[in-house]
Amino acid sequence: MRAFPIRFVLLFALTSAWAVQSRAASCVWKVSGPNGGTLYLGGSIHALRSVDYPLPPAFNRAFDASSRLVFEIDTKALSASGKDLSKAGEYSGGDNLKKHVDPRTYDYLRRVFGLMNVPEKKFAKYRPWFLVLLLTAPGLHGLSEDLGVEGFLAGRARSASKPVSGLETAREHLEIFSGLSDRQSEAMLLLTFIPDTSGGGGTSQVIKAWRRGDVDTLTRETLEGFRDFPSLGDRLIGMRNRRWVPKIEGYLQSNQTYFVVPGAAHLGGDGGLLALLRARGCKIEQL
Repeated sequence: MRAFPIRFVLLFALTSAWAVQSRAASCVWKVSGPNGGTLYLGGSIHALRSVDYPLPPAFNRAFDASSRLVFEIDTKALSASGKDLSKAGEYSGGDNLKKHVDPRTYDYLRRVFGLMNVPEKKFAKYRPWFLVLLLTAPGLHGLSEDLGVEGFLAGRARSASKPVSGLETAREHLEIFSGLSDRQSEAMLLLTFIPDTSGGGGTSQVIKAWRRGDVDTLTRETLEGFRDFPSLGDRLIGMRNRRWVPKIEGYLQSNQTYFVVPGAAHLGGDGGLLALLRARGCKIEQL
């Protein structure tokens, strides 16, 4: 099953050919502003396994050199918004999934969930995008968010009393999904069921690429998953990158040193955070 670059899990369906960058050392970069100021930018895998530890040393070095930590969304705000997410993902007032997707889609879903022994009345109460979140939950793939990069760094931040904030608010994060049109939401769900036939090796290959900082490949292959619905890929990746860049520039001008840690798929490619910051005159050094 192909999963998506969303906050709750970061699995990628990758090809067997992995680009090896000659100077790639880790998924952490030092960013220097054109008018001064320094921050660190690290690409996260949101859910990992115990065997994936220890993390590359650059993550701890960047943490130690920083006074503040920034995730896609503050972990406390994310936890508090869980009920809002569940509420937004469930139809109310007698509404149901059947009224919002193509009849062929609904018939397909009924057969698929039937094979999973999930009753129709149970899955039909949820919006398509929320079903995606349920189907791609880390625990179903042998992964744990507690072991993800954010989980590890948040623990260190608590011990060090280091402030943690988010690139987007809980409401903004929720609206990434709740703001989807019926067509976008249906497409997101159907894409989830497209089998990965690339032979790329799955999670282990993803983590190897992440460890060597090969974010261009990670981003390219993530967006390739949306090749038939590019507007959805832009909503989940590109649009958020463009919204975050001014905030990151503000961190550079704050006279404090921030460690900004979004998902790794947000860093690579022409529309990635590294390229966008470089185009604004920032010096980018991979650690």
